[in-house]
Formats: sequence, C-alpha cells, structure tokens
Amino acid sequence: MRNRLRWALGLAVAACTVTAVVVGLGVEAGADPGTVLKFETMAPVSGPYVGATNPIRGVPGGGLPWIISGANGRLDADGNLMVHVRGLVLARQAPVPPNLQGTNPIPNFKGVVSCQSVSNGQAVVTNVSTGLFPASADGDSHIDAQVALPKPCFAPIVFVTSPTGAWFATTGA
Repeated sequence: MRNRLRWALGLAVAACTVTAVVVGLGVEAGADPGTVLKFETMAPVSGPYVGATNPIRGVPGGGLPWIISGANGRLDADGNLMVHVRGLVLARQAPVPPNLQGTNPIPNFKGVVSCQSVSNGQAVVTNVSTGLFPASADGDSHIDAQVALPKPCFAPIVFVTSPTGAWFATTGA
C-alpha cells in the first residue's frame, strides 16, 4: 500500500511539474491553439515554377527567378496573417537582366493564403489575398493583414506575390 501511495504521489508531482513547465514556457501547442500555420522559411520562385506554366493551386509564378534571404510568419484561425520577408529579390543569374539582379523592382507585395476547402460537398481550392504592403528595393516587407479564411482551411500555403498575384515566395523549403 505504501509503495502505491508513493507511486501515485510521484506521478502527481511529475504531472504538476510538467504542467508548470509547459505553462511557464508558453509551449506553442498549448499557448496558442488558434495558430493554423507558423513558418520560419519560404522558398523563392525558380526553375519550372517561373511563369504561368506550373501554377501552385492556381497561383502562377513570377516571370523571373527570385531569391530570398529569410522569412517567417504565422496564420491564425481567425485569418490574421503576418509575414516578414528579408531580401526577396530577383536572382543574380540569367535570364534576369544584369541591372535588375539582386534588386526588388516591385514597390508592393501582397500575401495570398491558399486552402484546400469544401464547397457544396466538393473539394475546392480557395485563395484569399491581402491588400498591398510596401516592399523595399532590398526586398524587405512586413505583411500584417486579416484575410477571410474559408471553413475549413486544410493544408494552408502562404505566398508573397506581386500586386497582380504572381508568387515570388511560398511557404516551404
């Protein structure tokens, strides 16, 4: 009986310790259950995704290859989208004209969230966009917007696009 009591007491102490650590550290899963997607990297448009030939979920690639220094962001269940991009510029290679290599000639970016969803019992892709956000010539931008997510929103993908909707960077690696 005494061993069972010690075992139960030890289990209770361990559970309290784990709970305290989780609450104290703000562990992602428990701290913000409304987060749908959190990312720390994006991939630039390149190779066969350049141009309209191979769109991803209906979103065409930018007309030239791009590179990116860094990106992070998150999407909440209520549609709050935050994306920070650094160094999203045209690639330093042909076919990019030499005078544009390593620069961002687009003064504004948009964010696009693509979801697999359901409409009238059928699987559909739904893409929702933000407004325009300033982008520097160095390719830095901060997108902070609210989008109307479809319900449900399965397998979300976040794109950084041109004002006309061609993507320059997408979640992934």
